[in-house]
Amino acid sequence: MTFTLLAEGVVAFLLVAGGVFAFTGSLGMLQLKDFFMRLHGPTKGTTLGIGCILIASMLYFTVTQREFHVQELLITLFLFITAPVTGHMLAKTGLHMHLRFITGTRGSLPELRDEDVGQSRVARPAKARHPWRTRRKSLQMKSRQKPRLPR
Repeated sequence: MTFTLLAEGVVAFLLVAGGVFAFTGSLGMLQLKDFFMRLHGPTKGTTLGIGCILIASMLYFTVTQREFHVQELLITLFLFITAPVTGHMLAKTGLHMHLRFITGTRGSLPELRDEDVGQSRVARPAKARHPWRTRRKSLQMKSRQKPRLPR
């Protein structure tokens, strides 16, 4: 009886902590001023909140059904691995796209290298061309060129 009571207390604590973390992360996404600051809300706060809720779910169903549940643990590990990587990729894209930022969010100049911050905006990829159309156009262009005389 005391083990289930202790487990219920831990589950309740994890659910409340997860709710607080998720709410704080969502509130940070709404209230912070620029793109780089807004990345911290979902990548840190919300990730911890969802992780706490999933661990609480795993613990609750393990205690009540008396068998170990691994699904929630695997989801939590996947979330903890993918959310920071996604946040890093978004921040790097924001640097390359030269998004506006508040001077307080910018790192010191030696911290940012040339390859981290693109010199110009990233160009959109060119439209895909069909190989037979390209070959035909290049043959037409070659036939239209005037022959060059040797100097």
